[in-house]
Amino acid sequence: MAARTKRAKGEQRIGIQSGSGNVFKDLGLPHPAERLAKAELARVIRTIVKERNWTQRRAANALGIAPPDMSDLMRGKLARFSQERLERFLNALDMDIHIQVRPRRKQNKRATVTVELVSAF
Repeated sequence: MAARTKRAKGEQRIGIQSGSGNVFKDLGLPHPAERLAKAELARVIRTIVKERNWTQRRAANALGIAPPDMSDLMRGKLARFSQERLERFLNALDMDIHIQVRPRRKQNKRATVTVELVSAF
């Protein structure tokens, strides 16, 4: 991450750093790729629920979970949700999940996990 400074008129310098694209990595949290994948899966679930104009109660019924769990999911509180469970929720919402495995790109120091919502195949 390249650091640079910016100063507003009459103010002191503020340090700015470019992010890596993974906030969990930037915060130094363990397993950042897996955390980002879960966050992205939850984002897709929230998007589908909102696009369908469902209440959280209706979404909870569709996913087979309690309304408080649906509330946590919608608010991004994902500690109790495994990646596999989030994938099952997407299947329950009639979404196909396509997992693609490939060699790590040379410009990446580590292998990554990416989630992408595709509108149509």
